[in-house]
Amino acid sequence: MGKVVQFAKDTLMSFVGNLGVAGKDKAASVGYYMQPMTDEELSNAYRSSWIARKLIDVPAHDTFRAWRKWQGEAEAIEALENEEKRLNVALKLRQAMTAARLFGGAALYIGTGDTDPSQPLDPKRIKQGGIRYLTVMLRRQLAAGDFELDPENELYGKPKFYTLAAGNRAGVNIHPSRLVIFKGSELPDDELQVSAAGRGWGDSVLQTTLQAIKNADSTAGNIASLVFEAQVDIIKVPDLMASLADDTSKQRLIERFTLGKMLKGVNGMLMLDMEEEYEQKTATFATLPDVLDRFLQIVSGAADIPATRLLGQSPAGMSATGESDLRNYYDRISAGQETDVRPAIAILDECLIYSALGTRDPALHYVWGSLWQISDKERAEIGTHYAGIIEKLNNTGLFPGEALGKAAVNVLTENGVMPGLESEVEDAGGIDAHLEEAKRIEAENAELDLETKRAALQVTDATPRTLYVSRPVLNASEIIKWAKAQGFETTMAAPELHVTIAYSRDPVDWMKVGNVSTWGEDDNGEIHIRPGGVRLVEQFGRATVLLFVNNALAWRHEDIKQAGASWDHDEYQPHITITWEKPQALDIARIEPYRGKIVLGPEIFAEVKEGWSSTVKEA
Repeated sequence: MGKVVQFAKDTLMSFVGNLGVAGKDKAASVGYYMQPMTDEELSNAYRSSWIARKLIDVPAHDTFRAWRKWQGEAEAIEALENEEKRLNVALKLRQAMTAARLFGGAALYIGTGDTDPSQPLDPKRIKQGGIRYLTVMLRRQLAAGDFELDPENELYGKPKFYTLAAGNRAGVNIHPSRLVIFKGSELPDDELQVSAAGRGWGDSVLQTTLQAIKNADSTAGNIASLVFEAQVDIIKVPDLMASLADDTSKQRLIERFTLGKMLKGVNGMLMLDMEEEYEQKTATFATLPDVLDRFLQIVSGAADIPATRLLGQSPAGMSATGESDLRNYYDRISAGQETDVRPAIAILDECLIYSALGTRDPALHYVWGSLWQISDKERAEIGTHYAGIIEKLNNTGLFPGEALGKAAVNVLTENGVMPGLESEVEDAGGIDAHLEEAKRIEAENAELDLETKRAALQVTDATPRTLYVSRPVLNASEIIKWAKAQGFETTMAAPELHVTIAYSRDPVDWMKVGNVSTWGEDDNGEIHIRPGGVRLVEQFGRATVLLFVNNALAWRHEDIKQAGASWDHDEYQPHITITWEKPQALDIARIEPYRGKIVLGPEIFAEVKEGWSSTVKEA
């Protein structure tokens, strides 16, 4: 007999504890059944319960909240983004997913104006502007047709077509390739679907979570009702039942306590007969918040949405931040974007590309926007971290500058440290052009350093000679960039930008000039002029110059003059010659002067020679 029971009931049993014994164990008769909710019931729950509404809306909203970023040529990206805005793609997809979560399924119809929508949609046949509209359709508006039973067909286990079930075009068949299909909760076996109308779709997300939602809503409602019964006055009246038997006594009793209530409401005083007794009972709410929170946590677990996101509440408990819960939730949303949404919208994306561009670039793709938004401090720390790695790799000399530069642009752009860096580098000519310019400047600076050393070697005695003293501009590239932005077609080369301090045609003892102390320099002999101050752009003859003020240069000029040097002008004004070619199309008065920092290198001594080159000659 024991063997018969064992085979008939393959589960844990205990005759002593009545576990699993029919008629004794209260759980022995427990089973699972499902009553499918109608669309009207689902709609009522969505419209009347804030928990149900958020449970439906939040994941759909988060899936498309950060949207996506196309990767490719700037012109192609701009055209695609404009096409998405024209068709309102993100909103339509969110509406379709919301409807699918609520009703169990929904679709987005790709309207191209084809006369026969029952035929497959070929994205390659779509021309620019070929997508006319996108329409959201609910599950009850589309009836799944015959299912594909051929295992070698890509539609195996899915409907071969969908039929419009309502509207003036009811009965029209639509090929699945023309629909972006979203389902609520996936069914384990579509053949077990009781309703024929539900085949090919899924269950509403509320189907498995509604009981938890009802429990939470009921608990909140009961607590709200209890508030009105939080304090109850009890008065014990002698011979109350006898008084109620007589209408006159009953009326006097009602008037008596009505008056007592009025007196208590006015001055807080309650008058009672000596034989009457009064007491007050107060309801306690100490544990009710915990009970309600526990029911809400059950809803949160059933919906697989952290309470910090579903309920909009701050995390509770010691050292609680809710960060791990949110990260897990965002990771789940990101996984759904890749495994569910991307395949569902694959044909739509191809159609969008052809509708926006008229052609297909194989390199064109997109990445989903990050749901987790880092703070400015975290972004700065990430930038510092990657900058340190890039610097260390560059110092090893093991990696080509071009490859390392492109990798640096990619990592800084993708991590949001410098979002516009990639496009700015491309506008500036790309990494290759930048490296070539850096090599050119390095070579010119090396040549300039060589000229400086040669000039210094010429001083072998104290014989008086003509004197030209200047300081090179070390951040010349910044000033040239400013000049280009202001409209200068040509500028001096970077190594040629300098500031003249002395230009003496009369011979002077260089040793006396060199021994005169200078100030305003750092340990490297450089002068750093802070941003701002008085700056002007003026025309000196055929030269266009940037005027600025610096006391260190002015005093140094006077020191050299006192040492015997001559000066061809009435006064000294520090300036940098930008170009020797007078800008024809520029209005000098309208040019915004350069107001950034100016870094000047150590002094360079040279003799004044006839036919001096533009690197030292001044207006």
